[in-house]
Amino acid sequence: MRYQLRAVGPDFVGSAQLRLAFSTALSAPPSRVYHALAEEPEGWPRWFGAVTSVTAERDGERRGRRVRLRGGGDFAETVLVERPDERYAYRVDTANAPGLRALAEDWHLSPAPDGGTRVWWTIGLDGGVVARALMRSAGPALRLSFRRAMRDLDRLLAREG
Repeated sequence: MRYQLRAVGPDFVGSAQLRLAFSTALSAPPSRVYHALAEEPEGWPRWFGAVTSVTAERDGERRGRRVRLRGGGDFAETVLVERPDERYAYRVDTANAPGLRALAEDWHLSPAPDGGTRVWWTIGLDGGVVARALMRSAGPALRLSFRRAMRDLDRLLAREG
């Protein structure tokens, strides 16, 4: 069953009922990291282990993605912000997970002094008590998944030169 979530804007993660934020440094420059995040969505399964497929979608002016996760998660998303080398954000429009009212993810990139990139990933969620509790308890697993994904992305970008 698919559930329709509330349409939220690019600043939603700052006011969401629950926010999870993660950060790490990569050796690749912001332009390469942004390219992998925003311009090559079908490549996410190569470096983000929780993701099994990402398909870019376009409906008129709306840019979106269809994302499938290990364990069966299935999300239709709308891209909210595409600021090359700086920010990439999207909201979830429909999901097969009950209890969610609104969900968005926001990726911020900034140049590091060593030529690499500082990456911040923030998830904002509004939902019922059970959905919020489940997401909060998943925080440590999400942190580990994020760190592994960023490590794998950095290695992939280094190999690709």
